[in-house]
Amino acid sequence: MSHRKTLLAASIVTGLCFAGTLYAQDNAQTTSTPTSAVPANQQTEQQAEKANAKQLGTVTVVGIRASLQQSMDTKRNADAIVDAITATDIGKFPATNVAEALAQVPGVTLDHLFGATQRVSIDGIDPSLNLSYLDGHPVAQALWLYGDSPNRGFNYSLLPAEILGQLEIYKTPEARLPEGSLGGTVFMHTVQPLDVAANTLSGSFGTNYNDMTDKNRPNGSVFYSWHNASKTFGVDVSMQHYEQDTSREGQEIFGYTAIGAPKTATSAGIPGSPAFVNPYIGGLVTSGVLKPTDVFPTEINSANFEQIEKRNSIFVNLQYKPNEHFDSTLSLMYMTDSLDNINTSLYPIAGFNYAGITSLGAPNAAGVISNGIQSGTPCLQATSCTSTADTYEDNDARASYIRTKGIDWRGTYYGDGWRLGGQVGVSTSNNVISQAFKEIYYGGGFAWSIPNGFNFSNLSTANNPNYWADNDFGGNIGYKPYHARDTYAQVDFSKDFDGFVNELLVGARYASHWESQSLLIYRGVPNMTLNQIGYGGLSNLQGASSIGLSGSSISHVQTCGYTCIFNAVLNNGPLTANDPVDYWDNTFNVQQQNTAVYGQANFGTDNMHGNLGVRWVKTQTTSYGYYVPSSCQVAGADGIVPWNCNFTAGTGYIGVQTTHYNFLPAFNIAYNLTPDLILRGAASETVAYAPYNELAPYFEANDTVLTATAGNPNIKPYRSVNFDTSLEYYFNNQSVVSLSGFYKNVLNYVTQETTPQTHENGSWGTLYPGPTGTQLVTNGMCNTAGQCTYQVTAPVNGGRAKVKGAAISYQQAFGDSGFGLRANYTYSDSRTVQTIQGADWLPYNSKNSYTLAPYFEQGPYSASISYNYRSKYLAGGYVAGATSAYTGSYKELDASVAYAISKNFSLSFDMLNMLNSVYKQYDGPTNAELLNEYVSGREFMLEAHFKF
Repeated sequence: MSHRKTLLAASIVTGLCFAGTLYAQDNAQTTSTPTSAVPANQQTEQQAEKANAKQLGTVTVVGIRASLQQSMDTKRNADAIVDAITATDIGKFPATNVAEALAQVPGVTLDHLFGATQRVSIDGIDPSLNLSYLDGHPVAQALWLYGDSPNRGFNYSLLPAEILGQLEIYKTPEARLPEGSLGGTVFMHTVQPLDVAANTLSGSFGTNYNDMTDKNRPNGSVFYSWHNASKTFGVDVSMQHYEQDTSREGQEIFGYTAIGAPKTATSAGIPGSPAFVNPYIGGLVTSGVLKPTDVFPTEINSANFEQIEKRNSIFVNLQYKPNEHFDSTLSLMYMTDSLDNINTSLYPIAGFNYAGITSLGAPNAAGVISNGIQSGTPCLQATSCTSTADTYEDNDARASYIRTKGIDWRGTYYGDGWRLGGQVGVSTSNNVISQAFKEIYYGGGFAWSIPNGFNFSNLSTANNPNYWADNDFGGNIGYKPYHARDTYAQVDFSKDFDGFVNELLVGARYASHWESQSLLIYRGVPNMTLNQIGYGGLSNLQGASSIGLSGSSISHVQTCGYTCIFNAVLNNGPLTANDPVDYWDNTFNVQQQNTAVYGQANFGTDNMHGNLGVRWVKTQTTSYGYYVPSSCQVAGADGIVPWNCNFTAGTGYIGVQTTHYNFLPAFNIAYNLTPDLILRGAASETVAYAPYNELAPYFEANDTVLTATAGNPNIKPYRSVNFDTSLEYYFNNQSVVSLSGFYKNVLNYVTQETTPQTHENGSWGTLYPGPTGTQLVTNGMCNTAGQCTYQVTAPVNGGRAKVKGAAISYQQAFGDSGFGLRANYTYSDSRTVQTIQGADWLPYNSKNSYTLAPYFEQGPYSASISYNYRSKYLAGGYVAGATSAYTGSYKELDASVAYAISKNFSLSFDMLNMLNSVYKQYDGPTNAELLNEYVSGREFMLEAHFKF
């Protein structure tokens, strides 16, 4: 290619940066083969330059500045619009996982629903529509949280950062790269044994502390790499043990209830509404104090999520390179992740038993009533209690243990001006998630307010465990086996030419992803008092207090925790899976098979380079799920639907197969206006796919809130036409300023539509004739046979969306002062045809986001600060089937300091979420109706590092 000199220099430092996971401060050594954005089988002309690179002597790579230079060189020499992060970036800037390191990249934003980052958006695109690859291949991921919805977005919190040498974020595609991403594709590269010195040993050990849990957890890692003297064979091993205490405290509001209208002499009113049922409320409407459209919170919940994570991982690379013509690597991966957790939700229900409402405050300008009083009488040591005030404490104890393993082989043969490469492998991930559920009840009165939570009227009974017990529902345990498997094979061929077109690449790829789940609910748990379950004293939710909650929202009775809930459910009588509805609704498997072929021409002159190609993709999806006829959804005399359904033709466990074909052109060009000023342009067509569960015919419901999610096997792939441009000025070492723009016209954006649907309530046998089921019947939401009206959210075809925006990025080292700065700002404007709660926002798109990251490094000292901000955006709801929620603006301040004791030993101290930022969600694009607000605490990590 015509830009060989620049690319050659970049190859030297890029190859060395992969030792950055060793803190990049080893003695100078000659570089080896650089890792490209794809597997070794597609390392084209860079590989051919390797022998020349060896003749250029030694290069020393040290510290933050060197890592930033390496990342900058990767960006500078790419044909596409690319950003990069080296291992030293990950180690030197405050981050506990790969996602937080990605936040330094322009256009990358994070969602912090569970504190630890899982969801990463690129250029304002939903995390499910961006792909991530490890050494060029996908990694299977099982669902980790009971009740969560799976998505295609990579869960970076499950991947140890220690194994990585470099990350590249391709914001514009090339024909040679795998399809399936609208926003961007992240390529993560592990350290290869022939790229670092023989007998390299490094690692770290330390502790992390969360100020909300007030607990420490240990972590440690070790990396060892060896190769023989002739550098024809090498092996490296990376092992990690990581533990983290996670706590998320706050408030959840489970929807809003409209006041409605009373029956009068001139009006029939609105039957079942609060104003119709309660004469006091009816009088407020009649007198004009309240309007029928005014709303108040249905349930105000004090939420407390606690989790102890214990992750172990081992990654092995065996590299064999007998001569200059052949290079191959066998990679092995094994990870386990224990994610046991308990979620405690204490929620007085204001919008359920309307007869107990004795006071409602005045509405604000948006028609939202922010305070009220409910009266009721508690019951002593009773497992069946009827009151006009209802408070439930849900205790969801969940066991989650993910086991992920994989094997990957990739290799390349280098001929005289041509290359033939291949890659093949498989990865699996499994998790049998279980949830033990106990729901205790208190019938005493309470006062509530949106900013402050709630307070029980009589604390002498509310704080006495003798007044808390199951209420005609003993609980259950659910088992959800979840399995995922990725299988793939790829072959690539490239040929060099002299002239304007200097390289031709062709190849083919087959990828199969299979994902399945089922659900069995075991019932028969007896009703128990809180003392029988195990009383755990009064809570002290300091985190919830920090966001303004008070009274009983902070201090209330609680069980003795995770083990007590499992023991209460499992050790008190025989359990039976006596209701097939949950099984039918939640059992599915989906297989997606992509077959692709591509052709790409690389071209270049002295001042210009790029590529043009096309990728043809056949996507075949086979989805299996239960289609259950209405005749099988009729409950018996015991309120239970029988298992012995006579499935007729076209019903039962059946499959639906769809096939789609797409031609995906891609064009990238970079022009050197001056040696240091580069103008880029790109045009492409891309496809992406809905989350696997959305492609399956399934139905997952919350049987008390009466919301649900459902799949649709007939939805089509997302399809988008994209145009991108950037202007980059490299004005000094480690220094660049760039301006970029992007436009995406999504021709088929899969949208979510919520409709009322009648379904058999899978929990009806335990809810009715208890007070919960009785109240659902009274409110007209269910009939006595258990047929209930659910608000069902399901994907539909036909939506269109547009995303346009611009980003500016600035990076500079300030001479020899040791100080430097990284900063970026992204503006992203999106529109969809379908509105959600009156707004046309695209999910996970923040209009404004920026990062400021100053740093200092001189001698043995280094320090960095990172401030990240993103404006309001649309995201997922709080339970299965909950409508999408609008997430408030979020800011995060992190810092890191380090001291090199010697060449071989160093210390680091990371401080994350120093502002203890509040994660807020609203029911609509305005802030009128609060849904959720959480805090997860500040995290501090102290580590000692060694390297030899």
